[in-house]
Amino acid sequence: MFGISKVRHREARFSAGPLHRPGLEGGWLKRDEAIMGTAISVELWADDRAQGEAAISAVMDEMHRIDRAMSPHKPDSELSRINRDAASAPVPLSAEMTRLLARANQFAQLSEGAFDITYAAVGQLYDYRQRIRPSDEALTRARALVGWRHLIVDTSARTVRFALPGMRIDLGGFAKGHAVDNATAILRERGIQHAIVTAGGDSRVIGDRRGRPWTIGVRDPRRPGEMVAMLPLEDVSISTSGDYERYFDAEGVRHHHLIDPATGRSPSSVHSVTILAEDGLTTEALSKCVFVLGVEKGLRLIESQRGVDAVIVDAAGALHYSTGLLYADPQTRQ
Repeated sequence: MFGISKVRHREARFSAGPLHRPGLEGGWLKRDEAIMGTAISVELWADDRAQGEAAISAVMDEMHRIDRAMSPHKPDSELSRINRDAASAPVPLSAEMTRLLARANQFAQLSEGAFDITYAAVGQLYDYRQRIRPSDEALTRARALVGWRHLIVDTSARTVRFALPGMRIDLGGFAKGHAVDNATAILRERGIQHAIVTAGGDSRVIGDRRGRPWTIGVRDPRRPGEMVAMLPLEDVSISTSGDYERYFDAEGVRHHHLIDPATGRSPSSVHSVTILAEDGLTTEALSKCVFVLGVEKGLRLIESQRGVDAVIVDAAGALHYSTGLLYADPQTRQ
């Protein structure tokens, strides 16, 4: 499906091309902003500069809209309203939030609970900047509030309620993938045929890079600036989850933001997971699933999903590929 070249590279970068220069009608345009607590980047080819700039602005506006609706840190967001009220009574939902919560429960069922947005009851106990982790007692109490089956989503009535007082949800597991999907839909509606939208570790590409594929590197989890694989991509989404994004080390243990809902602790058998599929919601959610499940169970899940591939770096630094990648190019066979 996708070719892989195992190479080392000094920098993580996309294939470079000349950006727009004043005086030219068409060209590459790029903009970066910090939204949703992460780096948002849009690069596209536009035949008309003004139309290209307007398309990028529309994408950034959409990113801000999703942040306002789904941020757990904004008291007036829809997500905050759910966390505040859903244990007392069913909370009315927007159509968008209804779809997302329904999909969250689908991924939870698919992964046998490895993906679970109710992990937030535990996740809120960690502060990676302050190097704070919960005590065993606090973790035990919080774990009793984790369980996707206690998240009652009524898609017909468009409501959600929590079966347990004290439950919380967090959409950090796939909100960025959803935002990237919406962004690329906006670009397509505006006639953009060559683009990449990135939100942290989640990217989606439209078309190719005018005659050659987009090339995205999978970084080495332990050697900054080096790549373990290079992926030539067209019309696909890609998400990477790694234990090097938000973390602290204490007493020989790495505590990172990827949490196993069953234990309330960070999995240690995998360093990074990269997923490729048609849409960003799927890639981001499955990257979290596989990280929690580990190599064997994770690859078994990926192989069961049509049009999905994975690259996993385990705790020993070894690479593992799904069969769609392993045999995409004879040179990559092992």
